[in-house]
Amino acid sequence: MLSFWEKDSFYADADIAIIGAGLMGLWAALEIKKHSPGTTVTILERSSTPLGASTRNAGFACFGSLTELLSDEKNMGTNAMLEIVEMRYKGIEKIKSTFSSEQIDLDKCGGYEALGPINWAGEINDRINYINQLLTSITGKANCFSNASNQMSSIGLKNFDHLIFNPLEAGIHSGKLVSALTQLAIEKGIRILNGIEIIGWEKLNDKISIRSNQKKSIQANRLLICTNGFTNELIPSLAIEPARGQIILTAPIKGLSTKGTFHFDEGFYYWRNLGDRILLGGARNSDFSNERTTNLDGSELIRQKLVEFLNTHLDTTASINIEQSWSGIMGFTENKLPLFQQIESNVSVSIACNGMGVALTPVFAEKVALELLN
Repeated sequence: MLSFWEKDSFYADADIAIIGAGLMGLWAALEIKKHSPGTTVTILERSSTPLGASTRNAGFACFGSLTELLSDEKNMGTNAMLEIVEMRYKGIEKIKSTFSSEQIDLDKCGGYEALGPINWAGEINDRINYINQLLTSITGKANCFSNASNQMSSIGLKNFDHLIFNPLEAGIHSGKLVSALTQLAIEKGIRILNGIEIIGWEKLNDKISIRSNQKKSIQANRLLICTNGFTNELIPSLAIEPARGQIILTAPIKGLSTKGTFHFDEGFYYWRNLGDRILLGGARNSDFSNERTTNLDGSELIRQKLVEFLNTHLDTTASINIEQSWSGIMGFTENKLPLFQQIESNVSVSIACNGMGVALTPVFAEKVALELLN
């Protein structure tokens, strides 16, 4: 049973309660306080740290590789593709303006996309120029992408046919980013309760009564659900597709020359250096059906695919030893767009950044906050 002090502080009624203390939940809470400082906000998180992908990703600040943008344009149209790229780009810029590079270990190393054989190899520079022209109004740069194929051997890669460089992307320390956001939220008066697993809610007079499995509850005027890949556990009808992203981290590699952030196969493989180690994630397209899961354990099949990829494409004579592995859970929508939706009176969801949460949440959260405050 809660004490008077706990009920009057930690568990006091809130104007807005948010389920999920990951990137979406934290940015949404901060935007709510920015636009309405007097609004009380409580974030409820079931784990000691966010459980999804916010602190379990690869630490990329990216807004889309060349082949991904070309594919998105084909599937969703030019305007929709540019709209989501603009959100991602502005999200990265917002992170940079909110925190110092030292706070979040921002590494302005640029991003590369490695390509195998392509049937449009003779048109690669034309396609680079085409996308560059589209992105100029967003980035203010005339040459966002450039052909860097002649740098392949100098940065320690092999068995690729082409390499494309983007100087505007960066590496980031995911744990320090979430930690900095959490600290900023606390400074703004946002309450964060960890270890609170929500099992449901109900309308109680003019409030939402939010129930947890610890038999503790909190009441709020509005509820925002930011549980991304775990959303189906609370709202199965939304059919958000969970996607497990598995990652391996090598031990230090002597003489490592691979520096930067990298993508391959439209982003299904992604890697970066952490000092003299390589962090590599992805390969879920090798086993889509089994990777549509919220199980964080990971699979040996995917880990072996990642190890094979390293041995095939990392140009080094040093031995490659795997020191650590982990998984994160992403959430995907059918149209690849982030979702904000009211599901019932005073209850909304903001989820599914489709693997681009670092870049998308800072900007998308402002839209969410303004909708909630209307």
